Amino acid sequence: MAVASIFTFGVFAQDNDDHGPLLEGQWLIEINTGSWATGSTAFSLTSVDGNTMWSIGAEAGYFVANNFAIKAGLGYSDDDFGDGLFAYKIGVKYYLGDTFPLGVDFTGVSSDFFDGSWVGVQGGYAWFVTEHLSIEPTLRYNITLDEDEAESIFQGLIGFAFHF
Repeated sequence: MAVASIFTFGVFAQDNDDHGPLLEGQWLIEINTGSWATGSTAFSLTSVDGNTMWSIGAEAGYFVANNFAIKAGLGYSDDDFGDGLFAYKIGVKYYLGDTFPLGVDFTGVSSDFFDGSWVGVQGGYAWFVTEHLSIEPTLRYNITLDEDEAESIFQGLIGFAFHF
C-alpha cells in the first residue's frame, strides 16, 4: 500500500497538464502602460505645455479554451481641465505557441464632450517571469470607427499580466 501511494504521488506530481497559466479555466488580470490618446484602460501620466493628463485602468480575462481568453476592461482618464473620459474594452486574446499574445478588441470612450470608438489589433511577446506573472511588450494599432470623432493611433505598450 505504501509503495502504491508513493508511486501514485510521484506520477501526479509530474503531471502539469491540468494546471498552468494559459489553460482553460484560468483567469488573467492585465495592467498596461499606455497613452491617454484612446481613452485608455492603462496607466499613464503625461504633461504637455503645462497640462497634465493621466489614466488608470485594468483588464481581466477568462480562458475559455487553452491559450484563448475573453477579456473586458475599464479605465478612467482626466486632465487639468477636468475633461474626464470613461473607457471600456471587450475583446479576445490568443497566445500563439504559449509565447506570442495576439489580441483583437473593441474600445469605446464616453464623456460629456467626446465619444469615440476603435477596433484594436495587437501582437507582442510574453516573458513569463514566474508561472503567475508575465511581462508583455506589445505593439497595437487602434482603428477608428468614426473619423469625425477620433483618429487611428499606433501604440507601443508594456503590459504586466497576472495569471491565476
